[in-house]
Amino acid sequence: QVQLVESGGGLVQAGGSLRLSCAASGRSLSNYAMGWFRQAPGKEREFVAAISWSGGNTYYADSVKGRFTVSRDNAKNTVYLQMNNLKPEDTAVYYCNADRIRRIVVLPSWQGDYWGQGTQVTVSS
Repeated sequence: QVQLVESGGGLVQAGGSLRLSCAASGRSLSNYAMGWFRQAPGKEREFVAAISWSGGNTYYADSVKGRFTVSRDNAKNTVYLQMNNLKPEDTAVYYCNADRIRRIVVLPSWQGDYWGQGTQVTVSS
């Protein structure tokens, strides 16, 4: 049973930074793509960022390009999301996501099979 546990969310002022972490347990995910989605109140869940199994390829939603950086440490079975220059519209619950098969990330349809429980990010203006 794979478990994804997010941490690092919180309350920050606009222009500030946060770093989210997602630690996987139950199985090594070093051979699979991982990423992040978010869901704001009253809105559908949306893609934020993804990273290939090797870390060599990264993918971002247009709304976060240049501000967010996704990375991974396969030795720690962990994926990160560094969020800089945060805006109030980034306020959402952020979910970690991971594939269970090895495949290429193809946007906009990519979505992995495993989900974390989510961590709240609130950006005040």
